[in-house]
Amino acid sequence: MKTLHAVTGAFGYSGKYIAEKLLQQGYSVITLTNSLQRANPFQNKIQAFPLDFNNPAQLQQSLSNVSVLYNTYWVRFNHKNFTYAQAVKNTKILFQAAKKAGVERIVHISITNPDIHSKLEYFRGKAQLEEELKNLGISYAILRPAVLFGKEDILVNNIAWALRRLPFFGICGKGNYRLQPIYVDDLAKLAVEWGQKRENTTLNAIGPETFTFQELVQTIAQIIGINRPLLHLPPYLVYLATKLIGWWQKDVFLTWDEIQGLMANLLWVPTPPTGKTKLTEWAKENAPNLGKKYASELARRRNRKKSYQQL
Repeated sequence: MKTLHAVTGAFGYSGKYIAEKLLQQGYSVITLTNSLQRANPFQNKIQAFPLDFNNPAQLQQSLSNVSVLYNTYWVRFNHKNFTYAQAVKNTKILFQAAKKAGVERIVHISITNPDIHSKLEYFRGKAQLEEELKNLGISYAILRPAVLFGKEDILVNNIAWALRRLPFFGICGKGNYRLQPIYVDDLAKLAVEWGQKRENTTLNAIGPETFTFQELVQTIAQIIGINRPLLHLPPYLVYLATKLIGWWQKDVFLTWDEIQGLMANLLWVPTPPTGKTKLTEWAKENAPNLGKKYASELARRRNRKKSYQQL
């Protein structure tokens, strides 16, 4: 009987928390990663193998003794070095390698409201992968988080960063579109819980608090003790402003697809929460450091040796 568990990206963000939970429960764990030179936070407890999509045979070999695969691999936006289309293709290669290796179950991290017909490539790509997994012939659990928060967070941290540094905060339109952040540790607990089961499931992974975007910004501002005017602006003006921030930080602050997804309420679902940790309580505990440093998506990808920055 296979007892080994594999996590993609255990040296990164959500994958690290999943790996920690597995180790705490006594499982043997390996990771598949694009960052083999990054410091291993688990020392000799987790062996790292390359997440090389150009070598499916090697992926299959790495997964040969694995019972459960936890897949967190994805990209946040299109870039000259990576695209959604590549991420979809690569994930399908990973799924096929897992099947050939005899992996018994896949726990896959998706997104709320994926749609095969969506005009937004992020949500369309996630839907394509859900369909691929459902037709793979392997036991699966699909978890659909909306927004993650935690010490390696980008979105919530960078909202706080902007509030600390800019004279005002621009909000697209009315700001009444909703989102349901889940704590990354709660997502990890959910992943490990469903990794132990064998029935197929698709589950929204959302936190206990629902905010409109304006409420989220106001809540973060209050918690970190910053008072900034909130300006309701046309979405294209906010997007142009985020492009300037991205140029300043050599990063992508927010994408047009992310703005459209937010405003279309795609980060909200009418289902009960599956996480327990409140963003408001977590933010209060971390208020002194929240937003003090900018969290860069591209910096993480450019430097594969440096560990992810924490608050």
